[in-house]
Amino acid sequence: MLFCILLGIPLAAQKNIHLSSPDGNIKFSFELLEGKTTYQLAFKNKILIDKSELDLVFAAGSFNSSRLLLNKPAYRDTTEEYDLVAGKTSHVLTRYKEVTIPLQQIAASKTRVNIIVRVFNDGLAFRYEFPQQQGIDALTLIDENTRFNMQGNPMVHALFLANYTTSHEGFYNSLPLNKIKPDTLMDMPALFEFSNGVYLGITEAALLDYAGMSLAVHNGVLTSRLSPLPNQTAIKVKALLPHKSPWRVLLISDRIGALIESNIITTLNEPCKIKDLSWIKPGKTTWTWWNGNISPDTNFAPGNNFDFNKYYIDFCAKNGIQYHSVIEYGNKEWYTNDGNGFEPGPGVDVTRPVRSLDMKQICDYAKTKGVDIRVWVHWGALFPQPRLDSAFSALERWGVKGLMIDFMDRDDQEMVNMQTLMLQKAAEHQLHVQFHGAYKPTGLSRTYPNEFTREGTLNYEADKWTPGGLNADHDINMPFTRMLAGPTDYHLGGFRAVSPSAFKVQYTRPLVLSTRCHMMAMYVVLESYLGMIADYPDAYNGQPGFEFIKEVPTVWDQTKVLDAKTGAFISIARRKKNDWYIGTITNHEERDIELSMSFLSEGQYTAEIYRDAPDADINPNHLIKEIKKISAKDKIALHLAGSGGEVIYLRKE
Repeated sequence: MLFCILLGIPLAAQKNIHLSSPDGNIKFSFELLEGKTTYQLAFKNKILIDKSELDLVFAAGSFNSSRLLLNKPAYRDTTEEYDLVAGKTSHVLTRYKEVTIPLQQIAASKTRVNIIVRVFNDGLAFRYEFPQQQGIDALTLIDENTRFNMQGNPMVHALFLANYTTSHEGFYNSLPLNKIKPDTLMDMPALFEFSNGVYLGITEAALLDYAGMSLAVHNGVLTSRLSPLPNQTAIKVKALLPHKSPWRVLLISDRIGALIESNIITTLNEPCKIKDLSWIKPGKTTWTWWNGNISPDTNFAPGNNFDFNKYYIDFCAKNGIQYHSVIEYGNKEWYTNDGNGFEPGPGVDVTRPVRSLDMKQICDYAKTKGVDIRVWVHWGALFPQPRLDSAFSALERWGVKGLMIDFMDRDDQEMVNMQTLMLQKAAEHQLHVQFHGAYKPTGLSRTYPNEFTREGTLNYEADKWTPGGLNADHDINMPFTRMLAGPTDYHLGGFRAVSPSAFKVQYTRPLVLSTRCHMMAMYVVLESYLGMIADYPDAYNGQPGFEFIKEVPTVWDQTKVLDAKTGAFISIARRKKNDWYIGTITNHEERDIELSMSFLSEGQYTAEIYRDAPDADINPNHLIKEIKKISAKDKIALHLAGSGGEVIYLRKE
C-alpha cells in the first residue's frame, strides 16, 4: 500500500532545497550555485558530508559545464508497506520524505536531469533520472562524479580492489579516511565511523541496466567510480531514454545496529514481479565441493553418479535439509564441457550431463525423499542467451529447483544486465538463484525473490587453500560491511575446528578456525536465505550442535541487533513466528557481555543455550548445552571464548 501527500513549492527559481527525515534527525540540503549542483548532509545537527558536487559527464561533456536552471521541485511524504518472501523481516512498514529536483542546461542542448532524493529515519538515498526529452533519445555516460565530502576524518572499514575485474573477495581494511591512498578502488558497502559515535554506510540499491559503483579518494574527496563496459575504459553506461541510475544509499545512525536492521535497500526496489510465489522455498543446502566430495567406504565409487548423490540426498532427508547440490567431481563439472578447468569450452552444453549422470533420475529419487535438487553452473556456460533458455528449460524438465551461477567477476553494465536476465529467466522456469563470484546484492530479492543469496566476500571456502585460514577477526567484519547490502553467502557448516597452531591447509576435509559455537552463531549473524551445510555427513552425525543447525531458519519475520561493537563483537536476534534465535560472535578476544531479553513478548520461553566450553581454547569443538526458562524480565550473561560465540534458541511456550 502506498500513500502519498503531494506538496508544491511556489518559487520555480528556488536555488536552495531542504529535506528532513520524518523524525527530523537527518537533514539534506541542495544548492545550485554558479552552475554547480552541491548537497550537504547532517545528522542531529552535525554535518557529516559538507558541500559535495554532483556531476555527470556525458560523451558531449559535463552536465555542470554550462549554466543550469532549477525548475520547480516536487515534494511528497510517503508511507510504504509491503511483504518480503525472503528477507531479514517478512513485513516492512516505512515512511520517507522525497523531493524531485529537476535540472536543465541553459545551453543549446537543454539536457534535463532529475535528482530524486528520499530521506528515511535511518538513512538517505538519491538517484539520477534521465527523462524523455526533445532532441535526445539516448545517453552515453563517461563518468558519474558523485562526491562525498566527509567531515572529521572518519574511520573507514572497507575492502580495497585492485581493479574492476574482481570477485569482491579479500580482507577488509580499517583506517582513517585521510590514510587511504588516492584513487584506490574501494568496494561497497563501506562503513564510515565518525569520532562522535555516528555511523554512515555507503552502498547502492536497484542496480539495473547501469554500471556498478565503487568509491575512491580523488583530489582529497571521496568520489564514485563506475565500472567501464568491456574492452575499453571510457564508456560506463549506454542507454535509451528514459533511464535511471541506481540509488546511492547512505545508511545513517548513532547505533550501528540500526544500519544492519534497515530495510531501505529493499524499499528502494520495485515490488515483486513474480505472481506465483508458491515454488519459492528458501532453506539450507549441502555443498559437497567444500568438503572435497567425501563419501563413506561403500561399494560405489564417489563422483558424478547416482549413488554418490543418493548418499547425500538420504542425509538431507534424514535431517530435514531442503536441498542437495550437484556440483562436480575431480574438477569435472556435472555437465558436458570441453574447456580447461571449469572455463567453458566451445562445446559446453548444460543440457547434456556427463555420461555417468542421469539428472532426472537424481531429481526423481530426491522427490521421493522430500528433498529438492540444485546445481552449480559457470555463467559462461549459459551465454550467449540461446544457451540460457535451453539450459533453464532442461533444468526445469528434469526437476531441478535452483542453481548457483559462478565466476562472473564483473559489475559493468553488460554483466549487470546478464544477471538481471538470469533472474528473470530463472523465475519463468521456477528456479532460484545463488550468485557467486559476484557483486554485492542491491535489493532485487524484493522484485525477484528467487534471488536467495550472493557471495561477494572472502569466506570459508578459502580455508581449503589459504595458509593460516580465515579467523574470527575476518568474520566479525562481515556484519558491519558486506552484510549492510544484504544476504551474504559464506560456506557455513565447518564442524572440524582447530586452534591456530594446529591449522593446516586441506583441500578435502578442510579445517576451520573459531569455535563450534562461533560457527553455529554465523547462521544467525549472517543474513542468507540459502544456508550451506557444507561439511560431509559423518562430520555432523552425532555431533553436538548439529541439532541447532537443522532447526535454524534462513528467512525471518523480524531482526534486532541486541549489542555490537565494530571489529569486536555482535549479537543479533532474529524471530521466526513466535520463536527467537540469537547468534553472538566475537573476534579473537575473550569477552563477557550481558544481553537484555526485554525485546521478547510477554510469557515464558524455553531457551536452548549453546556456549563455549571452558577448554574451548584447546578444543574449540567443545560446547556446553543448557536448557532454562527465560522471560522478557531476564538478562543473560555470555562468556565468549576468544574466537568464540554463543547461540540461543528461544521457544515460546
